[in-house]
Amino acid sequence: MNGPLWQPSPERVRGARVTAFREQAEARSGRRLPDTRALHRWSVEDRPAFWQLVWDFCQVIADAPAERVLADDGLPGARWFPGARLNFAENLLRRGDEGSAVVFRNEAGARASLSFADLRRQVARAAASLRTAGVAPGDRVAGYLPNLPETLIASLASASLGAVWTSCSPDFGTAGLLDRFGQVEPSVLLAADGYAYGGKRFDTTARLPEIVDALPSLRACVVVPYLEEEPRIPAGAVCWNDWLAPEGDHDLVFESLPFDHPLYVLYSSGTTGRPKCIVHGAGGTLLQHLKEHRLHVDLGRDDRLFYFTTCGWMMWNWLVSGLASEASLLLYDGSPSHPDPSALFRMADEEEVTVFGTSAKFLDAVAKSGCEPRAQCSFASVRTLLSTGSPLAPEGFDFVYEKVSPDLQLASISGGTDIVSCFVLGDPTAPVYRGEIQGPGLGMRVEVYDDEGRRVTGEPGELVCTAAFPSVPLGFWGDPDGARFRAAYFERYPGVWHHGDWIRETEHGGYVITGRSDAVLNPGGVRIGTSEIYRAVETLDEVVESIAVGQEWQDDVRVLLFVVLRPGVELDDALVERVRRRVREMASPRHVPARVLAVADIPRTRSGKITELAVREVVHGRPVKNVEALANPEALEYFRDRTEAAS
Repeated sequence: MNGPLWQPSPERVRGARVTAFREQAEARSGRRLPDTRALHRWSVEDRPAFWQLVWDFCQVIADAPAERVLADDGLPGARWFPGARLNFAENLLRRGDEGSAVVFRNEAGARASLSFADLRRQVARAAASLRTAGVAPGDRVAGYLPNLPETLIASLASASLGAVWTSCSPDFGTAGLLDRFGQVEPSVLLAADGYAYGGKRFDTTARLPEIVDALPSLRACVVVPYLEEEPRIPAGAVCWNDWLAPEGDHDLVFESLPFDHPLYVLYSSGTTGRPKCIVHGAGGTLLQHLKEHRLHVDLGRDDRLFYFTTCGWMMWNWLVSGLASEASLLLYDGSPSHPDPSALFRMADEEEVTVFGTSAKFLDAVAKSGCEPRAQCSFASVRTLLSTGSPLAPEGFDFVYEKVSPDLQLASISGGTDIVSCFVLGDPTAPVYRGEIQGPGLGMRVEVYDDEGRRVTGEPGELVCTAAFPSVPLGFWGDPDGARFRAAYFERYPGVWHHGDWIRETEHGGYVITGRSDAVLNPGGVRIGTSEIYRAVETLDEVVESIAVGQEWQDDVRVLLFVVLRPGVELDDALVERVRRRVREMASPRHVPARVLAVADIPRTRSGKITELAVREVVHGRPVKNVEALANPEALEYFRDRTEAAS
C-alpha cells in the first residue's frame, strides 16, 4: 500500500467544520462516528436526519419551515423539504458588513473590489432594474458575460426576484449561444462589449443584433462595459450604467419561494443535438453547495475562495455559492497562463487566497511548461488546492506536492453540470493518496456498477448514485413529461442515477476516475458536444459530412475530426485552417479539433445514424462491438488507416 502524499495535522482535524458536524451527528443519532467514513455511512443510511443537520448546521435562512425533510423518496421523484420557503440570494447575501466580498482581477492586471455592503447595494439596484423591465418569478435572465462582478450582481438580483439565471461565456459563437438561450426564451439578456484572452481583445457587440433578433422573448438587452468605458451600443440595447437603477435607497426584497423553485438553467454538451437545458432548484443547489463548501472544503468567514472558471461552466455557479458560507470570492477573467504559466499562482499570493481551484489540464500545462511555481511564489496562504474538469493523473499529484507546495490538501473533485455539484470530492480530515479522489460526498450513496447493474469494488465500472439527493435536477426545460430527463440518467439502471463516468473504488476508500463512459468529447477536461462541431464544419461547401471522436493522447484527450469531402476537393492546409476557423467562430475555441483528417465514408447504423462509439474504438485499436448493427462496417477501415497516419 502506498503511503499518503499529505496528511492533515491533528490541529487541522480538530478545527475542521466537518469535525464539529460529526460531533453533532453523534449527539443526534446516538451513534459513535469516529471518522468521516463512518459519518458517510450514517449520512446515507439516515438521509433525512443528515440533510436536516446540514440545514441546521449551516443556518439556512428560510421564511417557512418544511413539513418534513423527504417525501416520495425515489429516483427520480423525491421531494425535499416540502413546505419550506426561502430565497437563494438572501442566503448568499447574509453578510452586510464592510468586509471584502468580491475581488476581481483580469489578465491585464485590472483590479476591483466590493464589500459585502457594496454587493448588497449593487444587487438591490440591479433587482430594481429587472423589476422595472417586468421580470417576475420564473422568468429567465441570460448572461453572455465574462466572469465579472456585474455577472455576479445580475445573477443574485435575478435570484432575489425568483427569476431563473442562465449564462454562457462570451467565446461562444452566435449559433452555439442561440442553441442554448433560444430554448429558454429569456426576458433580459446581459452581454459584455467583449472579452480578452491571451493578450488579445475580442469584440462581441457585432453579434448582438443577430442574437437579439433571434430571441423575440427579450424585453431588454443590456451591454456591460468591459473592454471600453464607452462601448458601442447596438440599436435597441442599453448600457449597463444607464440601465442600472440610480444610486439611492433601493429595498432589497427577497421573494419567498418554495424549496424547489427553479434557480439556474445549465446546459449539457450537446452531443446528439441541441444541448439539454438542465433546470436546477434553489433549495437543492443551496443545500448541496453549503455541504460541500463547509464540510468538504472547510470554507468559512475568513476564507478567500478562487476558482478559475468561465460563466459557461458549473464551477462558476459553485464558486458563487461560497458567499453563503460568508467567504470572500476572487473572480478572474482571461487566460490562466498570461503572461506566463505562474500568473495565477502569483495572484494567489497577492490576494491571500486560501482555497485555490483550477483544472487538471491547467496543472498539467504548467508542469509541461517547465514552470516551478514554488520557486517564484510562496503559495503560503493556500491550504486547499481543488482540481476538476478531468481526472488528475498521478503525475499531477506529484507536480503539486513537489513544485507548488508540500503542505496543502490537494482535493481532486468530480461531479458535473448534471447535478451542479459533486459525487466524489475532498475531506480536510483525511490523507491524500497519489492519483485518488479522497472519498464520496456526504449524503451521496455513490457506488460502482458493472454492465449488469451489480455493485463492484476494486475494479472499474460505472459511477452511479443509488439514492435521492437534494441537487437532482428538477428536469429539462422543454421536457414536460420528463421522458428525456428519465432517459438521460435512469434508463440504464432504473431507479439509479447513472452518471456516465468510468470509476474505480480504491483500497483507501477513495476513487479513481479514468474518463467518461460515453461519447462526449473531453479535451483538457472541458466537455464538448460533437453536434456543435458538425454544425459548424458542415456549413463549408467542401464538406459533405463529418464525425468527431476523442483520442487518448499524452495524458489528455485530443479531438480528431474526420471529414468526407466533395468529389475533387483536397484536404490541404488552407482547408484545414478554414475548418478550424469555422468551428472556433460558430462554437468556441474549445471545440477546435487537434487533427482534421479526410475519409471516404462514415460508419452508420442501419437506421442511418452515424456511430461515434465505433469510430472511437477503432481509433484506440480496440475491437468494435456489434459490427453487425452497422450498415457499412467496411467504412471503419478508413478510420484505422487515417488514425495510424495521424499518430
